[in-house]
Amino acid sequence: MGNFLGVGGDRSADAAHYIALADGLVVTESHGEAWFTLDSSNTDLMSEAARDAELDEAVAALSKLLAGSEVHLKILWSPLSAADYMDEAQSLFTAGRWQEWAQTRVDRLDEIALPDRHLLMGVRITERSGQAAAGRRGIADGLGVGSSGLSSRELARLDASMRRLGRLLEATPWRAQPAPVEMLAWMIAREQHRTTPLPSPNKGLITGAKLAALTRGRVLPYPDHLRVTDAHGQTAAWTAILTMSGFPEHMESPGAGEWLRTLSEITYVPDIDDDDLTYDIDPASLILPVSPEASVRFKVMGKRDAMTKADQARRLAKEQRRSAAQHSAEDPGRAVEETEGVMADLLRDMGRKDVTLVEDHPRLIVTSTTGLEDLRARIDAVRAHFGGLGIEVGVGEEEQRELWLEAQVGDRLRVPDMGHTRDVTALAGSWWWGGAKVGDDSGPIVGYLTGSTPGVFRNDVTSGSERGDATTTAYIGRSGRGKTTAMMLSMLDAAFRGAFVLALDFKGDLGGVVSAGRRFGLNSHLIETGAAFAGVADLFRLLDKEGSERAQIEVPAQLGIAMPPHLRARGAETPVQHAVNAVISQGEPATWKVIDYLRRSDDPLARETGEALYELGQTAIGGPFMGRPRDGAAPLVPEPGIWVVQIPGLSLPGATDSREDWNVLQRMSVALMHSMLAYGITTAGRKDLRTLRKVVAVPEVHVLTATREGASFLEYIARVGRALSTSLLLDTQDPESLAKLVGVIEQLTTLVGFQLTNRVQQDALAELLGLPVGHHTRTLIQSIGMGGDGEIRHGHSIVRDRRFNAASVQWDIPTEELLRLLDTTPRADAPAASDDVSTAQEAAV
Repeated sequence: MGNFLGVGGDRSADAAHYIALADGLVVTESHGEAWFTLDSSNTDLMSEAARDAELDEAVAALSKLLAGSEVHLKILWSPLSAADYMDEAQSLFTAGRWQEWAQTRVDRLDEIALPDRHLLMGVRITERSGQAAAGRRGIADGLGVGSSGLSSRELARLDASMRRLGRLLEATPWRAQPAPVEMLAWMIAREQHRTTPLPSPNKGLITGAKLAALTRGRVLPYPDHLRVTDAHGQTAAWTAILTMSGFPEHMESPGAGEWLRTLSEITYVPDIDDDDLTYDIDPASLILPVSPEASVRFKVMGKRDAMTKADQARRLAKEQRRSAAQHSAEDPGRAVEETEGVMADLLRDMGRKDVTLVEDHPRLIVTSTTGLEDLRARIDAVRAHFGGLGIEVGVGEEEQRELWLEAQVGDRLRVPDMGHTRDVTALAGSWWWGGAKVGDDSGPIVGYLTGSTPGVFRNDVTSGSERGDATTTAYIGRSGRGKTTAMMLSMLDAAFRGAFVLALDFKGDLGGVVSAGRRFGLNSHLIETGAAFAGVADLFRLLDKEGSERAQIEVPAQLGIAMPPHLRARGAETPVQHAVNAVISQGEPATWKVIDYLRRSDDPLARETGEALYELGQTAIGGPFMGRPRDGAAPLVPEPGIWVVQIPGLSLPGATDSREDWNVLQRMSVALMHSMLAYGITTAGRKDLRTLRKVVAVPEVHVLTATREGASFLEYIARVGRALSTSLLLDTQDPESLAKLVGVIEQLTTLVGFQLTNRVQQDALAELLGLPVGHHTRTLIQSIGMGGDGEIRHGHSIVRDRRFNAASVQWDIPTEELLRLLDTTPRADAPAASDDVSTAQEAAV
């Protein structure tokens, strides 16, 4: 009678009685379960072939590893704990006012309030007692003499079973790992919405009173929802359990078939009083995530049982068809005929492939901490979302208690009549582990994911050599889309990590990173071309740690590039080498001393060469490498901090241009570039600096790739970066030219792609990102830098990380002040380089 009325059997069973929690284990009085955390897979931009292969792996894992097991899948959300980033920053940053820098990011994370997704899977691995034992416990507890415990032998046996299963599930696309006991405690306690601290495990176990405290709370069931009360008797949360009662006959993946992956995409607009709306409020800020959670209990049938059930359905449809043919109607109906054909095809597939059937019972859990009306608004959003996919979702009327208990860890299936039987591909095609994932596992947070799974984006450009990996990062995209700003954010994080950051600024718009560095207490310098910075790129000063032997070769080569070709044709290189040798022998050598020595020489050719070089040294481009330094000018030294060398207006010759055809501007540009490239190479290779993190940043890298010397420099730094702890950051608008530098492309660890509109460049970027070349990817690359209103969306990009995952990412500047400092537009005020000239002017800055 109880079963007939729907109140008997599992519906009326007692709630789960927990005995112990351990890593990967939940032990109740009736059974033991193995619990695993599942890894997310990056599927948003995955190629069709890769998706098909991963789906096949998941189907095989369900069919072989979990066949016959009772499985409980949970998708949970938790608010991102921004304060944890401050704790992590203590091990990340060492330079400047890093605490203030980290706090700006913490405040920003609190503002955007990103949720964290947690994927967990529980598998029942053993039975401990039956209904009789449970009944005896109820009597014993009622008499006050009940007791329960878990022996060390049984715990060891359960742990061994869990780890055997875990090793098998680790090789699946879910990369399963035993769930830490702290995660299991959080998963159980969170249902009570209490703010009390979680109990700490004792020797890896939570038992006794600590375990009982996890479930201390009160939940009041109502016909269409539940109310969770806090310690003071006030309602802390309103919760509703939704059932998924109907699915389309066919569902496509990618598409509507991914009904579990799309949970993070459900949003709603809460009801807000007009008094709370300000005139300047951003409409996008009113759209909030619903974040419904999922609880899916399922059991994969064995191949024989599944084939038997499918054959029974086929035979029933066949009998119905024959019965209809023997009566006057003689029409069995299209549905009966289709059922017979579908069951026949399913039997054939199960016989040939790793296909079987699964009985699953999906539930959605919607929670509001605001009020009942807010809960109902969230429910409406969930129903509308799945209704658009052809899936029927409804509130479990009059069964909220049973459905809520069913969703708890360690409980059981209580409402079996709200389930579905389908092939395992339909369940795997929900892609509960799919979404967006890209970036480093640890390190500075520089943005957030914009795909189907929310999360932060971490990028540490200095960590490649520590992993024994490549060290090159490329930022590619059209002008004005945020690639230079993204590179400056990476430079700042590297400087806070104690790195020496050298930027060769050919365009002249990196001055903002110096202002930002000074704002947060970093050692930051801006060096420009001009008389004020005469001698700052003198190779004798830059190569002083390498000894005079290196400068004895590099300086004559540099002056040979700068001198007029007719003097070089007359043999002027010989007196220049003589002057270099003489100046070195006198001590404290400098390039301007070499030129002065030539001007005072008795040799007419030497004097004429010296006069020509002296006049060229008075120019804005010649002064930095062969001019006489002014008093107080700070040299370019390899110490932690940011050093931006701004040399706009260079006119470098092409790789095919003859040296004899270079004009004076091209000769001076190449000579100045010779200083910077020689300095970059020697600094990277110095033995006394091997342990120092070093970063070489090159915006507008096509300026270098147009010359043989520049291309060789980039390939050298990229190839030896791992061994020399030197990271290379490249910023370019031309991925096609960059792709030709094989030595650089082979050493890429991270690639950031911004908007491009040219088809050839789009295809080149698609290949670098590892995305399939075609119309879909071109459309994606063109739209990545546009907002919903068609306007520019700065900082939005596609990132390919060191694991070759690709996902869309929004680079995020945490404060308006920092945004103004890093402004690269022509109207932006350039920072004064005063600390490189005089201390008095630095105070004014």
